[in-house]
Amino acid sequence: MDDKPCEPRGRVRRRVLLASAGGCAVLGGVLVLVPWGHGTPEAPSPQERALAAVTSGVPAALPDLAALVEERERHLKQHPRDARAWAVLGAARVEQGLRLADPACWSRAEKALRTSLKVRPKDNAPALRGLATLANARRDYAEARTWGEAARKLEPKRWTTYPPLIEASMGLGDDEETQKLLDRLTGLRSGPAVMARAAAVYRERGWREDAAARLADAASAAGEPAERAAYLERAGQLAWERGDREDALRHFQEAVRTDPDQRAAQAGQGRALAALGRMTEALSAYRVALAAQPRPEYALELGELYESLGLRQAAEVQYALLRERVRLAAAHGADEELVLGRFEADHGDPAAAVRRLRAEWKRQPSTAVADALGWALHRAGRSSQALSFAVRATEGVQGGGVRSALYAFHRGMIERELGRYGAARRHLREAVQINPYFSPLRVPQAKAALARLGEPSVQAGPESS
Repeated sequence: MDDKPCEPRGRVRRRVLLASAGGCAVLGGVLVLVPWGHGTPEAPSPQERALAAVTSGVPAALPDLAALVEERERHLKQHPRDARAWAVLGAARVEQGLRLADPACWSRAEKALRTSLKVRPKDNAPALRGLATLANARRDYAEARTWGEAARKLEPKRWTTYPPLIEASMGLGDDEETQKLLDRLTGLRSGPAVMARAAAVYRERGWREDAAARLADAASAAGEPAERAAYLERAGQLAWERGDREDALRHFQEAVRTDPDQRAAQAGQGRALAALGRMTEALSAYRVALAAQPRPEYALELGELYESLGLRQAAEVQYALLRERVRLAAAHGADEELVLGRFEADHGDPAAAVRRLRAEWKRQPSTAVADALGWALHRAGRSSQALSFAVRATEGVQGGGVRSALYAFHRGMIERELGRYGAARRHLREAVQINPYFSPLRVPQAKAALARLGEPSVQAGPESS
């Protein structure tokens, strides 16, 4: 508390006026002497925007990434011993590969990152983090964990160390470690990138409202359009998973308006538009997404949409594209066995799907792999073996916290085959309640199976209810 005696108000007023006049005189002098516009910070260049994004692990705009790659390559021709520049180039190439669905970028990224380690083999955390991010992009989560832990030993208090480790732990189905890593991350940092990472973890646990809230906050706080668009796309995916076609479409459309190169959102538009019955627009959205980002998942979705419309030949074109993209990914060290196994189970050779997915389960026993393997076993006529994997994918206590209509459908169909009619009825109903539009091919199958199961008999035991 100030013990200074109060001054008369008139004296205070005169001092304020004199000070204000003096301040104006000084300010006026400054305005005269300083050139107009001085002090206004210049907008960051495309390279600077991309550099800030890739070193923070957030999405970057494709034109900015191209500018950064060009600038780093030019710099490295003159300074080939710059380990940090090699690490930045590698990180930018990883992000390019993700945005373009071009696995060749990842081979270039690996070369740059390993060159960084060769130039500076010790205390090179940026290169180690880059290799962890690259391994995640290739879906090699065990290797991502190895590189990520090496980076953590060097920089345990740097927040950017933890997102690649969280993604790796999620891919390996290690829920306990995922939570520990998330707690560490949120203790070190707040902000949109951390909110989005937390949202991904919450989604896997089935906490959809919490995940949606985090993504809404992340999108509001995002600094650059590409980052904001990425979070809007993820929010749209959450809306889609709960069966809200209109809300999903709004998020996807806003994401594309914010960043026209947001191809995941364009594929999301195709999904939502098809559910709304706007098939011409849906097909167009899928084609645009695939032309710029030919991910095998999009080819599978579009192929199944064509198949649901009776356009078998058009579907086969997409299935051929899927196989081609999987082969290309494998040639550059990426693992697309999950999507290939899902495809083979429904549209190819279920026995081959089982072999692929069993190997995948040994490498990385995630919820998604459990669901796919269970379904492949069922399609191969081995439903009794399939059930434990379907339970693993759908029971929260066993790690399957994510609320997925497709997973519930798979479990219900397996239970129906095994004569567990009550459980089958519950899970098939759950599938169409979670998302009545989850698949243009599977929703009619779920409804037909429910119709055949009918209502439980009053005299029937608990298994029929």
